Amino acid sequence: MKHCQVHTLGTIGYAEAWALQKQLAAQRAAGQIDDTLLLLEHPHTYTFGSRGRRAHEHLLVPRDELEAAGIAVLDVDRGGDVTYHGPGQIVGYPILRLAEYNLDAVEYMRSLESMLIAVCESYGLAAGRVRHLTGVWVGEQKLAAIGTKVDVNGVTLHGFALNVTTDLDYFTKIVPCGIRNKGVGSLAGLLGRDVPLDEVIDRVVAAFGQVFDVEMIVEQAPQAAPVELPA
Repeated sequence: MKHCQVHTLGTIGYAEAWALQKQLAAQRAAGQIDDTLLLLEHPHTYTFGSRGRRAHEHLLVPRDELEAAGIAVLDVDRGGDVTYHGPGQIVGYPILRLAEYNLDAVEYMRSLESMLIAVCESYGLAAGRVRHLTGVWVGEQKLAAIGTKVDVNGVTLHGFALNVTTDLDYFTKIVPCGIRNKGVGSLAGLLGRDVPLDEVIDRVVAAFGQVFDVEMIVEQAPQAAPVELPA
């Protein structure tokens, strides 16, 4: 069975996480490390995907106003439109050599959806897909967004974001993922109670292992120190 190293990083900035992903992807392509799953939170951040100008039109608040409030606004090279990351949201960045899973890029995203649906169903929620829209939904509310990239070496970058206790007011400043006619939800909001992030992370790790048929090896990275990369 394949192995996947899990690093739980706490809260780190988007730029730091992106630099870490690129370094790990290079190491994975060279066969220096196993497949890896990074799980973390970001401080308040808006990112624009590959839809470029169209995605920028879905920012409903002046960019300089957000930046003046200390909110990062970044253009990134994942697929998709504009989205929000922030406290109370579990972000996952799988660094996988995709060919070893016999999946193409679209099948990979469907597998991420299946994993997140399983997590939501473990809380008794009737989660599923919406035709022609990537992500995980409960009714008309989107709980999880997915935006990925497969690099020239066939290694995956970027990933998924699951709203757990997220302050959904931050989504009102954008058209989330460019979708105007549907809402955004969170596990805590739908369940009507607090949901510990550590508990959800455990369920994400278990579901990831089941869907991708890998043994998950969990390692805890120190939150107060710089992230140590595998040798």
